[in-house]
Amino acid sequence: MSDWERSSTARVIPPARPRKLAKVPFVELADGRLQGVVSSGSDIGRVYVSSVAAGSYAFACSTNNNRPCGGARGSFCNHIGALINESVLQYGADRVVRYLKAEVPEGEVDGAVLASAMRSTRPEADTTKAAASVFSRFLRHLTYLEHAPATLPLPEMQFFPPTRAVA
Repeated sequence: MSDWERSSTARVIPPARPRKLAKVPFVELADGRLQGVVSSGSDIGRVYVSSVAAGSYAFACSTNNNRPCGGARGSFCNHIGALINESVLQYGADRVVRYLKAEVPEGEVDGAVLASAMRSTRPEADTTKAAASVFSRFLRHLTYLEHAPATLPLPEMQFFPPTRAVA
């Protein structure tokens, strides 16, 4: 176990399978949604914030500055498809299916099967505009990559009580 894993108060859970971060650098199951950041296929400087709500499968996709995705007109766009695929790699199909409350056919479930099952319910577009909070969380996660491994607490995380001493 590495130093940062031993010094962490939260248990580090490895991904279900390794994944490449270039296309979907951030994916999470939070706030009752599968949500994340997806790189644009046409512009290296543009990213999309995509989400699918648990239960209703209401979807949203827009750029980080809230311009709507041109492909998400009435159905899941390619960004949402990529997000679903990467979530299955990150968390495992069973966990994602359970979280989204999806009804999938028996057998091997992958991102395409899950997306197809959700798409068949004809979900509506989500108008809550959650992109700002998702993108903000992504940027916050990026700042932690700049820190060198250390056992000292980070000032913004000092509200977590220490659970053990580090040797």
